[in-house]
Amino acid sequence: MDLNNMLLRLESANEEEVEKLLKQYNQENSRTFAFDQKEETLRSKLCQSVLAVLGRQAQPSCQKTCLETLRILSRDKRILAPVATKEGMLILGRMAGLHAGEEGCDNEKSSQEDAQSEEEERVVVEALKCLCNVVYNSPAAQKVSVDVQLAHGLCATLRTARTWHHEVGLFTLRLLFLLSALRPDVRGVLRRELHAVRLLTEVLEHTLDVRWVGPYEAAPPEPQALPMPAEDNERTMEALKALFNVTLSEAGGEEDDHQFRLIAAILRHLLMLKTETEEKTEEAHSHAVNLLNNLPVSCLDKLIDVPVQGGLEKYGGKNMDAVQVLLDFMEKRIDKQGSNYKEGLTPVLSLLTEGSRKHREIRIYIKAQVLPPLKDVKIRPEIGTAVRNKLVRLMTHVDMGVKQTAAEFLFVLCKESVDNLLKYTGYGNAAGLLVARGLLAGGRGETEYSEDEEDSDTEEYKSAKPFINPITGHVEEPMPNPIEEMTEEQKEYEAQKLVNMFDKLSRQNVIRPMGVRPDGTLAPLEETLCDAPEDNSGSDSD
Repeated sequence: MDLNNMLLRLESANEEEVEKLLKQYNQENSRTFAFDQKEETLRSKLCQSVLAVLGRQAQPSCQKTCLETLRILSRDKRILAPVATKEGMLILGRMAGLHAGEEGCDNEKSSQEDAQSEEEERVVVEALKCLCNVVYNSPAAQKVSVDVQLAHGLCATLRTARTWHHEVGLFTLRLLFLLSALRPDVRGVLRRELHAVRLLTEVLEHTLDVRWVGPYEAAPPEPQALPMPAEDNERTMEALKALFNVTLSEAGGEEDDHQFRLIAAILRHLLMLKTETEEKTEEAHSHAVNLLNNLPVSCLDKLIDVPVQGGLEKYGGKNMDAVQVLLDFMEKRIDKQGSNYKEGLTPVLSLLTEGSRKHREIRIYIKAQVLPPLKDVKIRPEIGTAVRNKLVRLMTHVDMGVKQTAAEFLFVLCKESVDNLLKYTGYGNAAGLLVARGLLAGGRGETEYSEDEEDSDTEEYKSAKPFINPITGHVEEPMPNPIEEMTEEQKEYEAQKLVNMFDKLSRQNVIRPMGVRPDGTLAPLEETLCDAPEDNSGSDSD
């Protein structure tokens, strides 16, 4: 369709003709995502024309068609100036049913929604889709959203979540997520003034059909329960993403503590649910892990403290089902070929590390799964398919963040004891962590751990221990001695040759001889020799 001709016809068209022209445009461009730059000005004028129609009292079918056109146009971030104005955003907000700052809007909104026709509901959905596109693509629209208090309207809508139709709820939550992601200043308003943490928690509670059987304890899913419906899962994901953004802002107080414990309990319930596909279940677990990382680590006890469902006596009566789900999720992320470990794996490793550091029962349970007592020490710790082998391999990963997170996780499981860590990983794999923590000379980290008997060695390990190579962490096959058949002159010649090679590399700054200071940190060799304590025991006899 020729845009010039279309714009001329729109100027004098009545409502019926406008709807007919725009429907034709929508059909032709429904799958268009890359637009002709030469027609930018014309598309911008079309935006203005569509907004002008929406500003008038048009029929719902015409409004829906106009909004569909605007949604298509809003894919082009270069022509959004007419929409990214106070007037444009207010029109879209009104179409979406977002009545910010209006007293009594909740009751009025509920009664309106009950009486909404299917056509009117489509208008609301299309307006919300337009707002999502416009807010995402236009920094100017993001600023105007703050000026027109879009967040207030969204939170007013959250209070009517129980009456939502699926798409209305989905795009309301998505818009809240986008606004809180792109405008950090809005997060504080959402959390402190609009109580968005409580509202989003209630949305999760309702969507996941949580039934409380005790303080911060949700009833377990029925064994024969059907998987979570796809629509409920979609809304849950958007609510989790929005809640993640809102909990990034600072706040405090008893109300927050209560809400965080509620969230931890709801997330435990979510971890125990299944969705229609394994991929969707993994996505749900990923968002749950991200949000758990935002909660105070003290709240993680709600993952295991479920008295009604009971637990294992050896772990203080705590229920470890959710922790096992997290461990399984971690292993899946390690095994995922071509995945981004930084984004996909480090959050769950960090969560399990902090949970293990703070909660003794979690640490003991995870250590039993990840670092069981050693028996076979003939194989290098990084070789094999066990979880320990996979994590040890990550300790030498090329990504520094992944390497450090994996090493820290194992270190905490070993109660931050260097000797215990080296037993499971070998000195070569652990060197990076020990250098970073200044523990090359041995010792412990700063965290205090309880005394228990979980570190007892097996008989197999005790008998093999004297023969373990501390660098590789396993018993090596005896190697033939390369200098056994050499004469003394040949040995002296090879030794001198080696010294010359090291000297040359050192003078060319290819390598630098290093030593370990008394505090366990690395330093140039000459400095460590100066720092070495003098041995005065035999000074008199000299």
